[in-house]
Amino acid sequence: MSIRVLSHRDVHRLLPPEQCAAAMREALTALAAGRIHQPDRRPVLDPPGAAGLLGLMPAYLAGDEPAYGLKAVTLFPGNTARGLDSHQGAVLLFDGATGRARALLDASAVTEVRSAAVTAVATDLLARRDARVLAVVGTGVQGKAHVRALAGVRGFERIRVAARDAAKTRWVCAELAAELGRPVEPCSSVREAVAGADVVVTATDAAEPVLRREWLAPGCHVNAVGSAVATTRELDGATMAACDVFCDSVAAVRAEAGDYLLALREGAVGPDLLRASLGEVLTGAAAGRSGPERLTLFESVGLAAWDLVAALHAVARAERLGAGSVVPY
Repeated sequence: MSIRVLSHRDVHRLLPPEQCAAAMREALTALAAGRIHQPDRRPVLDPPGAAGLLGLMPAYLAGDEPAYGLKAVTLFPGNTARGLDSHQGAVLLFDGATGRARALLDASAVTEVRSAAVTAVATDLLARRDARVLAVVGTGVQGKAHVRALAGVRGFERIRVAARDAAKTRWVCAELAAELGRPVEPCSSVREAVAGADVVVTATDAAEPVLRREWLAPGCHVNAVGSAVATTRELDGATMAACDVFCDSVAAVRAEAGDYLLALREGAVGPDLLRASLGEVLTGAAAGRSGPERLTLFESVGLAAWDLVAALHAVARAERLGAGSVVPY
């Protein structure tokens, strides 16, 4: 027996942003249709005093070619200071008919690419068609990935970026501008970056809100992707209350999204806040944006379904192209 191993670089080559966004549309639709099965809440090992935690994200895809996937991912917030992605780990892909281990993929790359791709789908579904200004809060792995993934979703005339470290923000903007062949503007504050923006992304490791309701222009669409645990948040309660809120999974957000849970605990929102999942919007089971002046929000916690479908697409391309390393197993 053998297993195909896809490195960080392999995953990026095999899952460019547009192709990954198409795969994530498939994943969201399959999940809404009941063809993907996953736990509502991911098992997490978070030992007292440890520098990080370990999460397990299993999923199963039913159909003519069934498959199991398991992402074992660690979250080490201190990695950012070391120049490392805070998310590390591996994605295992199993044949759904035999249980044979089919592939091993770098989880850091899969998480980076698929998260930004889902946000691209959400932005395409929920942002106004005339959106022209994009603001991204955060200059880490996800912040940069979201600039790359969203640059082609709308005809953005301006792309702004803000983060805590002004020098790093300038450097990241110069790097992205050279890569994309278009200006990317560094901003001195989050408020400056989001002023008048049509689409906002928060991709930070903040524990307290970095985005406030009074900064948002009418008709803005917000993607909250950085906070995926119950005890941290990027948005204040007023923002949650003012938006039409969509999500990747209603059950998952109710279980572990700090933006929602902390606003609920404060009394800023009620338990019926969540309007629909993206999959329900894609399948026509729920409506999306209801008007040009409405504030919309995509609240994301990240799903095992995305890892499974991203892995399936990456491995299928790798098999066609002979990419990666095939090793005895």
